[in-house]
Amino acid sequence: MIRGGDPGAREHLDSRQVPFERLRGGTLARGEAAALRTDARRRAGRLGLRAAAAVLGATTALAPRAAFAQAGDGLEVSSVAQFALLAGVVSAAFISAFLLIRERGRIDRENQQLKARLSDLGTSLQRAEALLNLRDQRVVVWSDRNARPELIGALPADAGAPEERATFLAFGRWLTPQSASALERALAQLREKGVGFELVIETISGTVMEAQGRSSLSHCVVRFTALSRRQQELAELKLDHQRVLRDHETILALIDALPAPFWLRDGRGKLEWVNKAYARLVEATSPEAVLREERELLSENAREAVARHHLARPIFEQTLSVVVGGERHMYAVTNFSAPDASAGLALDKTEVEAIREEYQRTIISHADTLDQLQTAVAIFDADQKLLFFNQAFQKLWALDPAFLESAPDQTLLLDRLRSDGKLAEQPEWRRWKETILAAYRAIDPQEHVWHLPDGRTLRVVGNPQPKGGVTWVFENLTEQLNLESRYHSAVRVQGETLDNLAEGVAVFGPDGKVRLANPAFSHLWNLAEGLVKTGTHIAVIRAACEGHAIDSPWGELVSVVTGFDEERRDRHGQAEMRDGAVLRYAVIHLPNGQVMTTFVDVTDSVNVERALKDRNEALERADRLKNDFVQHVSYELRSPLTNIIGFTELLSLGGTGPLNERQREYVGHIGSSSAVLLTIVNDILDLATVDAGIMELDIGEIVIDEAVRSASDLVVERLREHNIKLAVDLSQAPATIHADGHRLRQILYNLLNNAANYAPEGSTVRLDVTTLRGEMVEFRVSDDGPGMSDEVLETIFQRFESHANGGRKRGAGLGLSIVKSFVELHSGKVEIRTGRDQGTTVICRLPAVATQNRAAAE
Repeated sequence: MIRGGDPGAREHLDSRQVPFERLRGGTLARGEAAALRTDARRRAGRLGLRAAAAVLGATTALAPRAAFAQAGDGLEVSSVAQFALLAGVVSAAFISAFLLIRERGRIDRENQQLKARLSDLGTSLQRAEALLNLRDQRVVVWSDRNARPELIGALPADAGAPEERATFLAFGRWLTPQSASALERALAQLREKGVGFELVIETISGTVMEAQGRSSLSHCVVRFTALSRRQQELAELKLDHQRVLRDHETILALIDALPAPFWLRDGRGKLEWVNKAYARLVEATSPEAVLREERELLSENAREAVARHHLARPIFEQTLSVVVGGERHMYAVTNFSAPDASAGLALDKTEVEAIREEYQRTIISHADTLDQLQTAVAIFDADQKLLFFNQAFQKLWALDPAFLESAPDQTLLLDRLRSDGKLAEQPEWRRWKETILAAYRAIDPQEHVWHLPDGRTLRVVGNPQPKGGVTWVFENLTEQLNLESRYHSAVRVQGETLDNLAEGVAVFGPDGKVRLANPAFSHLWNLAEGLVKTGTHIAVIRAACEGHAIDSPWGELVSVVTGFDEERRDRHGQAEMRDGAVLRYAVIHLPNGQVMTTFVDVTDSVNVERALKDRNEALERADRLKNDFVQHVSYELRSPLTNIIGFTELLSLGGTGPLNERQREYVGHIGSSSAVLLTIVNDILDLATVDAGIMELDIGEIVIDEAVRSASDLVVERLREHNIKLAVDLSQAPATIHADGHRLRQILYNLLNNAANYAPEGSTVRLDVTTLRGEMVEFRVSDDGPGMSDEVLETIFQRFESHANGGRKRGAGLGLSIVKSFVELHSGKVEIRTGRDQGTTVICRLPAVATQNRAAAE
């Protein structure tokens, strides 16, 4: 007997049961329940047939056994067989009926169970559909990862999500870029790797919702849920937290990549975080090593200063000195202090400070440079206020410096110049001023020409600055225009002069062609009219000129003009013409490779030259006779003068008898005049000796103090006579000098005597002696006299050139000549600094160790 029905039918029924998850997914249809009931009836019928067949088989099997038993008892086989068949049929009928009744009861029970189950599933399906179709969520289901998704449910209208399927699945259209990007990445992970997710997303309208993704073996589900107010607030907090976390990580990554050191400290001032730049500056291997080893960038004093500052203010900004790599740098430190933490940033301003200092120096140098220019410069800012002006600008307009330093605007300045009559009146003053001020709105420099009432012409250039403002340059063109006018006039005059010169001139270019020639050139060489003109080659001129000269110089001229000699030397020569004329020529190299040739007819000069040579020889003989006469007369005069002076002294002593007052006065005049005449004779003899080259110096070590005192004693009476003081300064003088003592005293005497002659009464004559680098000794004699003009200064050292020039008396004109001769004989130099009404200073520089200069007489 088989109990419990057909196991295959039960397994088939069990296999038709649909999981709850499928019902929740909405994929089971109500028609499937009716199909299950029909299938159950079909299976029950097949089960009854199988039971009847089984009973019939069992009866057939028992029939032979019954027949055999009856045969053994003597019964007929046919009767036994019929009985057995009947018994088997009846037994089979009873068994089949029993089994059928039992199976139908079981099927009815299973049908009741299935009905109950189906009812429960329908209820669950309705509940699931009700839950899925709520207005606060929407589900996207992929039955296959590559299949087209199904959408279930809906979201509220104020959620900001579209109802259309295609628009909803295009997340970038209704979500913020950050949320759409995060959702797309999460969906890719879900569909490819089955990684679930939970995200808080934000729509473009600002609504926040939650997205959850889950995956099974064959399905991927994403649920979008609209949140309640509290959930939305929590989601917004999560979203803000995500933003803050993202921004925090981004900012830390950015700060870590900065080249400037950055640090975070806790409330106790201990380092909590530093970037890589901080670690590099403190020479640590990593930021973690900085925190572990507590390496500080700022010194202890700097940290204490920051802490003291934070007691009053939360923000510290100051430039501090920091030692990095053994070198001192300047860092602009900014530190912010909160109640429980602080953060700091340091920017290396070493190069900035150096550039700022260099910029300041450049500005000062620029201002100093502009201040030294002769061109007037004024700089105005974007508000048209005067920022800078140089001295030339102030002198150009003769304005009060205080007014200019008050930074007036340009409109006021133009009005001031107009009111002072320094600008020419314009027909329309306002329009003219607007034209000038348009430079502040221009891009390119603006140029104007101003004609001032005083006749000056200015070129005014307004150069706009990149940061606003205009730099004005006032260039005085008056002299330039005058020069141009004079230049053009001079060119015309020179052209006329060149054309009318008796001297032949021809200028050739580097290519050998004529650039310029005057008519005299063609006349001197007897050339045809029109042959020599601009562009004529020198070879053509050479061919025409060579037949007119005995020894033609044109071969050399052609080689000079067309040659490529590295050394451009001028040449001179003389050519004799076949007609007896003599031409003197010169080859002069001009700029740009040009060559000028000049020809002068010196026929008369050659004839006169011999006469001049003869006359020169006669003059030289006369000069020698003069010198011989001077020397002879000088020597002949010394003896009588010596006698006159001796007898005059005897008469003044009274040995020959008493003299009355007038006689004594006459004797004094005779003595002084004789002494002056003797001095002149001695000076003439000295100069003659120098000229003859036979004077020798007696070089020795001379005490400068004694030499100065000896020379000043000779002129002290004359100075006292005119109430003139003598100021001697030997504070910077050497103690001694190697020189000829007698000649040195003569030099000083003549200098002091010359100063006493021109110094005003009551003034002071100064004698200063100084040493120059230990090699030269400078004697400087100064007076406050009328000075000398340039004409007098040119002939001051010439002999027998006497100039009154405001002096008390005129001498022989030998004093400064002797000074110059003796100084040069010592290998020294004489210099005179003077000017009309500026006094005179004579400076003699002698070597500390003198050597006789034989060329002094020349």
